[in-house]
Amino acid sequence: MHTYPNRRLIRESAHAARIRSIFGTVSVLLVLLLPACQKANPERTITLMTHDSFAVSESVLQQFEQAAGAKVIVLESGDTGAALNKAILTKAAPLADVFYGVDNTFLSRALEEGIFEPYSSPLAESISADFRLDPENRALPVDFGDVCINYDREWFSSQMLAVPQALEDLTLPEYEGLLAVENPYTSSPGLAFLLATVAHFGPEGFADFWKSLKANRAAVVDGWETAYYTNFSASSGKGPQPMVVSYASSPAFEFIYADPPRDEPPTASLTGPGMCFRQIEFAGILAGTPNRALAEKLVDFLLSVPFQEDIPLQMAVYPVNPQAALPEAFLRFAPLPETPAVLAPDEIRAHREEWMEAWKEIMLP
Repeated sequence: MHTYPNRRLIRESAHAARIRSIFGTVSVLLVLLLPACQKANPERTITLMTHDSFAVSESVLQQFEQAAGAKVIVLESGDTGAALNKAILTKAAPLADVFYGVDNTFLSRALEEGIFEPYSSPLAESISADFRLDPENRALPVDFGDVCINYDREWFSSQMLAVPQALEDLTLPEYEGLLAVENPYTSSPGLAFLLATVAHFGPEGFADFWKSLKANRAAVVDGWETAYYTNFSASSGKGPQPMVVSYASSPAFEFIYADPPRDEPPTASLTGPGMCFRQIEFAGILAGTPNRALAEKLVDFLLSVPFQEDIPLQMAVYPVNPQAALPEAFLRFAPLPETPAVLAPDEIRAHREEWMEAWKEIMLP
């Protein structure tokens, strides 16, 4: 059994250090962004508050530190929700200069609490408007990824069973007991999949889908690791479910870490219309920072090609900078859904707890 890095819950992987050495691209763009002739001054620091899943190649981070003449202190502060809570509770006396990692499921709360100062980075101009959800530029998009259902290709082939093409298919008798999902109260991908069903079926219809899914004996577990490494047949080789809620990038890492090596991964993602939920992560300058100029440079760095090209193999998500090249494994085995499910951050903020409670009443009576 192998492990691989993935967003949020997967960063504890034993291979995280190994991955940091794989993809350390440094671009000349960094030279244009920052004074390259400076050397890091150990007495000058800039603090980045983030979630525990943050990762960056040492060589890439060192290039920024040398160019900026400052040491980056990474303040890991729990999962996304916990890190945001900490930033909000300490906004009168911020613990950091920049916050990275708030996603579109929590963005409205961050903006309402006023934790960010506006910053119009010149590098943000080339980023697609689909990712730029804050018109005041308080939170700038850095990366994105899709939570999808992964399936065991070999299992479906051996059973001569067609894979589902839509969320509605998951309630059909032929797929009874074949899907493992995570609890949205304890799992980020579990929450993302719940939001995908809300987006697809609507606030008035998603509950009926979950009732049908429960009747079809979908398995519910607390976290991604249990779902993927215990329930999923493709990773453990003996799990009871050949489908699991995971990430669109998961098959790429199955290929990268296959032992022995394979020509293609044993898994693939179901990326039909509305079947995947798109998560977007943002960074912003924390209000009240005494290091405004240096904070701007750090945000620019997060949007620059060196960091953006480091993102996929470090954090299993996609860069928002269109100039950043993707790893070959992503191009081959982690295709992006053409029509992912999306919900406005304000709508998520207003109804998240309501939707989660409805899910709990159905799935965990």
